[in-house]
Amino acid sequence: MRLVHSLLEQSAQRFPDKTAIICGERHISFAELDMAANGLAHALTAEGVAQGDRVAVFLENSVEAVVALFGILKVGAVFSLINASVKADKLRHVLLDERATALITVNDAQRRRVVEGVLAASSTSTCVWVGGVPELTAVPGVRHRDWRELLGCGAVEPPAVPILDQDLGTIIYTSGTTGQPKGVTSLHRDMVFAASAIARYLGNSPSDVIFCSLSIAFTYGLYQLMTAMLVGATLVLEKNFVFPHRALEVMAREGVTGLPGVPTMFSLLLGVKKLYRYDLRSLRYITNAAAPLPVDRIRQLRSAFPQAKFFSMYGQTECKRACYLPPEELDRRPSSVGIPIPGTAAAVVDGDGIPVPAGTIGELVVRGPHLMSGYWGKPEETAKKLRLDPASGDMVLHCGDLFRMDEDGFLYFVSRADDIIKCRGEKVSPNEVENALYELPGIADVVAIGVADDVLGEAIKVFVVRDEGSGLIERDIRAFCAQRLEDYMVPKYVEFRTELPKSENGKTLRKDLRVCAE
Repeated sequence: MRLVHSLLEQSAQRFPDKTAIICGERHISFAELDMAANGLAHALTAEGVAQGDRVAVFLENSVEAVVALFGILKVGAVFSLINASVKADKLRHVLLDERATALITVNDAQRRRVVEGVLAASSTSTCVWVGGVPELTAVPGVRHRDWRELLGCGAVEPPAVPILDQDLGTIIYTSGTTGQPKGVTSLHRDMVFAASAIARYLGNSPSDVIFCSLSIAFTYGLYQLMTAMLVGATLVLEKNFVFPHRALEVMAREGVTGLPGVPTMFSLLLGVKKLYRYDLRSLRYITNAAAPLPVDRIRQLRSAFPQAKFFSMYGQTECKRACYLPPEELDRRPSSVGIPIPGTAAAVVDGDGIPVPAGTIGELVVRGPHLMSGYWGKPEETAKKLRLDPASGDMVLHCGDLFRMDEDGFLYFVSRADDIIKCRGEKVSPNEVENALYELPGIADVVAIGVADDVLGEAIKVFVVRDEGSGLIERDIRAFCAQRLEDYMVPKYVEFRTELPKSENGKTLRKDLRVCAE
């Protein structure tokens, strides 16, 4: 039986003095990290946090966030990481929805304003402050504790709590791009399986140094931490990728071997002039998830880092990862997101759940030990997403995204079902229009949506962000599309913007653009 916090404990036994986390100027070893988590676990127990309680962590990527996560698990409690940029409404929703017993946050002006107004409306009885307890208006029933004092016990052993691998380990809230955020629940065994499968296909080992500027409040970032703890690798934890030059300096200095990213991050990276000045010869692999990376961007990344293997991947919060493309298949299938992760299965099905022929578009369903156990407190929503597969007798996750599968079993993302554009009676994948436009020099970012049209049903509109200094005009966009796409896919409307709205985990917010286009 393997528990999530045992990943850290076992690496602390194997590599006690090895650096586990690098965060800014801080280097913390596996043994130091494990001891800090033990100390926090005992402190949480003293504060009344019990097995099965939910504890919310409202911190940016930091050593404290990692200590909090493992300390919570060692009590037998459930951690819920909340992205540091969320506003009061979402924080309130999370705390109320999961009935959090405690909240761990930081004493800075931004977080303090958000937290102060939320505590009174939640069931939270303890608020732990990193950076000292602020002077706040008293909230009845809430105890305020200083993080530094809670870690003062220096405990060597964790609390003696009978935790099973079928116990709940985390609740991760979706970004809410399609409605109110839902709490995705995962058991210890689900999480350990997913980390093991990911580490297996990436070939992770103790010699790896993984760079993570992705928020660990989301599964893509979180499983960088999990795989590092599993194999005893070093995790370089950054708050964001806003300043790519600084990130590149850190990557070169620390000898980074693994670089996970999202399309917006890779656009910033490829926009760096004289990228060759940074010594990144140690980089062994690059991964992309969260949103499809255009084929032209993949080519540019491979050209910039020829020694690094590139992994295209697809996943959801509800299954961590679903599939990955083995790098040796990239030249033959550059637009594919690959095959199911080890130990799992996937199929493309019709509306009745029956697999469709190769090349036919349908919904992706996945099966395996990596699936969520359900949505917290939402049995009806869970039943829509997790359904019994009559063929295998297992529960399968209906992803809600449209895919096709080739004759060799490789998967291709087409679109979210809600994003399909119906123009002149034809179904258009916005992803296909966007991929074509990314091949046009001068385009930094682009998204296609459908807008109501009396004649066409829906007309295609593209929002374009130009590279700095680009002189592209509307006529250039249409002419380029006319050369590469069927006539019904050529955009009727083009709007230039300085930036596109993004979610907390880097996905373009199409719904915001649709509202603007109405």
